[in-house]
Amino acid sequence: MARKLEVWRMGLVKYRDALELQAKLVECRRQGSISDTLLSLQHPPTFTVGKRRTVHNIVSSPEVLESIGAEVHYTERGGDVTFHGPGQAILYPIISLREAKLGARRYVEGLEDTMIKLCALHKIKAKGRMTKETGVWVENRKIGAIGVRISGGGIASHGLAFNINPDLNFYTHIIPCGIPDKEVTSLHKESFLQLPDEDPVTQQLIKCFIEVFGYEDVTWKTT
Repeated sequence: MARKLEVWRMGLVKYRDALELQAKLVECRRQGSISDTLLSLQHPPTFTVGKRRTVHNIVSSPEVLESIGAEVHYTERGGDVTFHGPGQAILYPIISLREAKLGARRYVEGLEDTMIKLCALHKIKAKGRMTKETGVWVENRKIGAIGVRISGGGIASHGLAFNINPDLNFYTHIIPCGIPDKEVTSLHKESFLQLPDEDPVTQQLIKCFIEVFGYEDVTWKTT
């Protein structure tokens, strides 16, 4: 039987709204009332703190973050603090790891492979599988972040954030992922090619995800 995936193209979505939607879809996926679902979206400027909760990695005060128009959210995904904002492609897969016969590590590696594959399309050599560090890197510069939550029943949510062309100045307000000696980069900063706009690159990222995880029956929904 062909594996099914429904892709939702959502545009700009507030982080809290996306969190609530994921919670609803996780329960629907657990009950089997929906197939695997991939949310593709962007957030307004938002800092999120994962379960490692290393709050001192937020360098700027809440007042400073508010003054630059950014929100801060504490979540149950893995990882430390990261930034989400315009110019960044975010994929939140709501999938059954049990049905896909994937363990947590292999699933995270698949998310890394998705971003590595996209980088390769644009002649950028990227790598994952870093010791004690998830995500995707160009040399020692991080281009893609991963934070995953696995709920009861083996349902995965949250996912990956890939930097196409965000305002990297936002990262000066945090120690991204709690790694003080590494830079953050983007596709536009690393590529020597003429790149398409964000939407075609996001479409490429989605197709890389579909290929890496072997989906054959894919439907698309614009919200």
